[in-house]
Amino acid sequence: MAERSEERGDDAPADDAGVVAATEMAGADDRAPADSSDGHGGGPGRLRRFGLAVLRAVVVLAAFAGMVAFAVALARITLTPVPGAVGHTHTNLEPGWSLKFYLDAPAREAIQQVGGNLVLGAPFGFLLPVLYPGFRRIVRTVVLTALVMLLVETVQGALVSGRAFDIDDVILNTTGALIGYLLLGRRISRAVHGRRRR
Repeated sequence: MAERSEERGDDAPADDAGVVAATEMAGADDRAPADSSDGHGGGPGRLRRFGLAVLRAVVVLAAFAGMVAFAVALARITLTPVPGAVGHTHTNLEPGWSLKFYLDAPAREAIQQVGGNLVLGAPFGFLLPVLYPGFRRIVRTVVLTALVMLLVETVQGALVSGRAFDIDDVILNTTGALIGYLLLGRRISRAVHGRRRR
């Protein structure tokens, strides 16, 4: 009897080892389909990322085309001579002076002057952040718009007949860019380029 019990004791570890080996093999079999599926599961994700990249490129190209068209329109609107206005235009370096004159004019003329200058600056606000994510910082958009419009006004006053430099136009243009940024630029840029990392 003692010999049989010793034989059973020697066989027990072997049996336990067999159970462990069988369990590990079963686990490996269970994991195999999941691992193989991961290799093929990247297909839809890659296709989605590719589609988003194409869409992003199309939107950026459209914004670039829009900026080029806007630059051409801006040049035509602001740098076209007005011979009939020679002698009637005056340089304004005092913020608010022309704006007060606009608001004292009839409503239609006031809307044309104020609204026109706001609309003229708005494309900066929603095109620049789409073209370059760095312009999602509102300060950069406002500063660049102000610099560009200062240059335009300087050229008007120095070289274009019938036009004069007006600081209020620069202020209104920059305000228009700010409005365009707040209404559209920030949202479109976030949708195209994703949220900015902090």
